[in-house]
Amino acid sequence: MVFSWRGGPGAPRLLLSLLLLAVWEPGSSQVHYSVLEEAKHGTLVGRIAQDLGLELTELVPRQFRVASKGRRHLLEVNLPNGILFVNSRIDREELCGRSAECSIHLEVIVDRPLQVFHVEVEVKDINDNPPVFREGEQKVLISESAPLDSHFPLEGAFDADIGVNSLLTYTLGLNEYFTLKIITKNDKSILPELVLRKSLDREETPELNILLTSQDGGKPELTGSVQIKISILDVNDNAPEFGKPGYKVALLENVPNGTRVIQLNASDLDEGVNREISYGIRLILPVSEKCTFTINPETGEIRMYGKLDFEENNEYEIQVNAVDKGIPSMAGHCTVLVEVLDLNDNTPEVMITSLSLPMREDAQVGTVIALISVSDHDSGANGQVTCSLTPQVPFKLVSTFKNYYSLVLDSALDRESVANYALVVTARDGGSPSLSATASVSVEVADVNDNAPAFAQPEYTVFVKENNPPGCHIFTVSARDADAQENALVSYSLVERRVGERALSSYVSVHAESGKVYALQPLDHEELELLQFQVSARDAGVPPLGSNVTLQVFVLDENDNAPALLPLPGARGGGGALSEPVSRAVGAGHVVAKVRAVDADSGYNAWLSYELQPAAGGARSPFRVALYTGEISTTRALDEADAPRQRLLVLVKDHGEPALTATATVLLSLVESGQAPRPSSRVSAGGAGAGAGAGAALVDVNVYLIVAICAVSSLLVLTLLLSTALRCSAPPSEGACGPGKPMLVCSSAVGSWSHSQQRRQRVCSGEGPPKADLMAFSPSLPHYTFMHMVSLFTENISQKKVLCSFLQKIGQIVENL
Repeated sequence: MVFSWRGGPGAPRLLLSLLLLAVWEPGSSQVHYSVLEEAKHGTLVGRIAQDLGLELTELVPRQFRVASKGRRHLLEVNLPNGILFVNSRIDREELCGRSAECSIHLEVIVDRPLQVFHVEVEVKDINDNPPVFREGEQKVLISESAPLDSHFPLEGAFDADIGVNSLLTYTLGLNEYFTLKIITKNDKSILPELVLRKSLDREETPELNILLTSQDGGKPELTGSVQIKISILDVNDNAPEFGKPGYKVALLENVPNGTRVIQLNASDLDEGVNREISYGIRLILPVSEKCTFTINPETGEIRMYGKLDFEENNEYEIQVNAVDKGIPSMAGHCTVLVEVLDLNDNTPEVMITSLSLPMREDAQVGTVIALISVSDHDSGANGQVTCSLTPQVPFKLVSTFKNYYSLVLDSALDRESVANYALVVTARDGGSPSLSATASVSVEVADVNDNAPAFAQPEYTVFVKENNPPGCHIFTVSARDADAQENALVSYSLVERRVGERALSSYVSVHAESGKVYALQPLDHEELELLQFQVSARDAGVPPLGSNVTLQVFVLDENDNAPALLPLPGARGGGGALSEPVSRAVGAGHVVAKVRAVDADSGYNAWLSYELQPAAGGARSPFRVALYTGEISTTRALDEADAPRQRLLVLVKDHGEPALTATATVLLSLVESGQAPRPSSRVSAGGAGAGAGAGAALVDVNVYLIVAICAVSSLLVLTLLLSTALRCSAPPSEGACGPGKPMLVCSSAVGSWSHSQQRRQRVCSGEGPPKADLMAFSPSLPHYTFMHMVSLFTENISQKKVLCSFLQKIGQIVENL
């Protein structure tokens, strides 16, 4: 307890007492303080931060603030030191009137985490209001014949303070006729009365002026005074009298205007005009602007005019005079106490203070969203209010203090399911019938980046023809994000990697906003059959979320490669043609040469056919070429009529649309049988060799075939063993997205094989071993099946080269046979 004094000689003294009481009630989280009214600005009320268990350094970061229903300006908190102090003048009488209890309720709020404390500051009364009389002068009429010890009631003073500060005492100025008597009424209030101690003589003293002083019980005492003007009347020695000095009436606050309150009746023992009575109201307490009372001066009937309001005044005191018409007149007095009965005529009031709106969808359960305070001006059960929340949503009301609630989160939120909640808070009182009021709260759920962009399917297959124009649009990817605003703003990018020796971004690009995929350069099926890559979709949230989709771009072949002729080492010739001798003794159907060609395209575009162009002059040639093998053979036996030099023009054509062609020139020299060398085959880029086999009958073909098959089988077993050993000892191979390996190109009708230096790439996801790249252009022959099996088990390129070289030798032997 802190005391402070001010004052000096000749000046009233004012005692200020500041009571600091911090009491934590279990479960209420309430702090109680008390402060004297009229305390100076800056007066310390309490160390609120310390009492609430908060550190001074966290007041500002946690946004320490104070909320109060209409009274926030009276008290303030100094954030640097956490002290609650008086901010402006506090007048207890203005706040609470004559109520015995007077408190200021504060709500202290801090964030991160959100906490709400209730602080009650009791305002203590000080003696700052002196006793006040309604009028500066009171008139009293007293007959000169009034007997000794007659009592004459006076109008008392009113003190706006409460308790001991409103306890009044009265003193009467010095005089020889009257003394003062104090009457205590049932409501503990006191009323001063004049008591006649000496007979009056109007002729000697027609009028008296006496000073009545009222003093309250405060420290220091305050006083008020009124002049009592006593008029001595001539004899009318019987005053009107009521049946009893006081009457009590109860009225409901909804009674209609003009309702009769009571019928008063006074009697006078005098005769004649001295017993005729006129009624009047001397005083009504308290004074009301809504309601007043009037009395019929003839009948004494009191009626109410206006509207009774229990919430404004719950009782009225009517002081009534009954004055006779004697000369001088005499008066009788009574008091009518009107009690106003409460009705449930006030609906509850709801006030909502929003704190955390909009609410993040990842907010924790128990987060306080808003503070709700309810009130009802009625009393008793009519003023008891309960709150409810509708509809059934992930929120609930938690009662934190009397008539105070917190709207808190009861379960997890999901903005993608519900983005806004329309809540209705209903406050209902306990009256019968009960009255209710509602308040709406719109809780908007703020988006959190908790959804990654999603593609409709995990993988797309795209077909693009080769030789596309640069920058052409080949596909559009689209991902949807269930979030909102920037969290749903999706941008696209390539998942960069290497395609062979080049970067993926040199082949394709993706528009960041539209998701359109463009081919940056013409694609070549012969270089790249499959381009497999990933596109990433990422949103603009913090942190961003993303997902990938796989695109398999198949480059479709077009007939953009003409057949290419394969030269055979050792072929002789010049000037763009090769010459080979052919014995004139060969018969019909003998193979004298073979044209070999390959096409870099695939499928139908790489299927080659061979045609022999007609000779100049329309002469029929004794040679023909096989449509699909390119073998040049005789159509009949050669004779002396045939020219010694035969020039053949072979047209090689693929099956594309349109078809592409190449030509090969083959020069054959017809010689006598004794001059012909051993048969051989020639291939030229513009010419072909010729030869014939002699002495084939001298060799047993079956023996050579059996030897060749046994040798190849042995080599296959050895290759399988070697390949298994290499796989077990070598590190894991790289993905199949690296540079393509040289492939074996096997194209022969009779077992002749050659190795192509053409490069191919096969691009995929980078998982698993690369597939075999052995291709056969004569799939109808058994050699293709066998070579394909060998390739499947033989992945090392050096092994393939050795095997292919060996098979070439075997093919040459078989061909020569």
